[in-house]
This record gives sequence, C-alpha cells and structure tokens, in this order.
Amino acid sequence: MPKIVDPVARRRAVAQAVLSVAARHGLEHASLRNVAEEAGLAIGSVRHYFADHDELMTFTMRELSRRIGDRIRTHAERLLAPDGRTDRRAGTEELLAELLPLDEPRRQESALWLAFTTAALTRPELRPCAAEMQADLHALLSRVLYEAQRAGGLPDSMDIELESTRLAALLDGLTLQATLLPDRYPPKLLRQVLRRHLDALRSDS
Repeated sequence: MPKIVDPVARRRAVAQAVLSVAARHGLEHASLRNVAEEAGLAIGSVRHYFADHDELMTFTMRELSRRIGDRIRTHAERLLAPDGRTDRRAGTEELLAELLPLDEPRRQESALWLAFTTAALTRPELRPCAAEMQADLHALLSRVLYEAQRAGGLPDSMDIELESTRLAALLDGLTLQATLLPDRYPPKLLRQVLRRHLDALRSDS
C-alpha cells in the first residue's frame, strides 16, 4: 500500500527545514533547493505542498508565530484564569520572560523572528503576519495589565493602552539587543530590567 502522508505534518516539516537553513545561513539562503535538501525531499515534493517560494515563506513565518504563541498561551491561561493559589506577580514576570531570549532555543527563535520581520519591509506577503503578531502581543499585554489593575495590583489611574505600548517597546528592545549582543545582555540582566519595569508600574501613581 502507498504510504499515507499527513499534509499538515509535511508542510510543518518543510517549514522547519526553512527555519534550520535560516538559523545556520540566513533567511536569504532558504531557497527551494536548499530547503528541499534540508528536508530530504525533491524540489517537486516541496512544490506539491507550496505553490511558490512566497507561500513557503509566509507559511513558515506563521508557523514560527504559532510556536511562540502556543508557548505564551500556556502561561497566559494560567495567569488569566487564577485558581486562588496563583502568584499573579510571579506569573506575569514568567509570561513576559517567554518573550525574551533567555536561553539558546529562545535566542534562535528571536533571531529568526527578527529576520522575518526585517524581510517583511521589502516582502509584502510577510507583512500581514508581522502585523498580526504585533497586534496579538499588544492585546495580550493590555489584557495582562488590565487584569492586574482590576485585581488591585496596578493604580486605577494607569493608562493601560499607553503602558502596554511602553512594555512592548521594552520587550522588543531587549530582544533585539540580547539577540545581537548576548554577552552584553545576559539572561540575568534581562530579567532584572523586566523586574524593575514591573516594580515601577506598581509604584506609579
């Protein structure tokens, strides 16, 4: 009998090949030929699952976004649906820390995401995914801060939308610097900066 191939699993495997090539050599080297070789497939097989290179890149960017989102969602569900024993302050810090390159897997993930978002400046097909990711991040931060305010952990007068934008900018900046200069921005420093910012939010009037 012919082997049954799960098309979703195969598309994700090809996307992983894109990420592997991009992590080693840069996104510009993720050609159909190089990706097919990385995935152990013929180019024709890759073309069977993706109409062209643009579709492959778009799918891969969304796959990367999905992986990041799934990991963050686990923390968000625990934080935003507390069972009475949840330490909201600690939970908030752990959720936000997932967005920082605190270890090698997350550092590589951050580098790949930066590569895709940079490519989106000149590749229109990637822009919707980049915009959705930023919108989802802003919505998540707004929800986290709003729930903290509602629970009494933040001042009632706080402008949640403004502080969400400020927090997103802090996380983006730390991620960029730590990805480019990991020796100057080690995990301990990243956590210290994040913790200082969260403490400052609680003390703002």
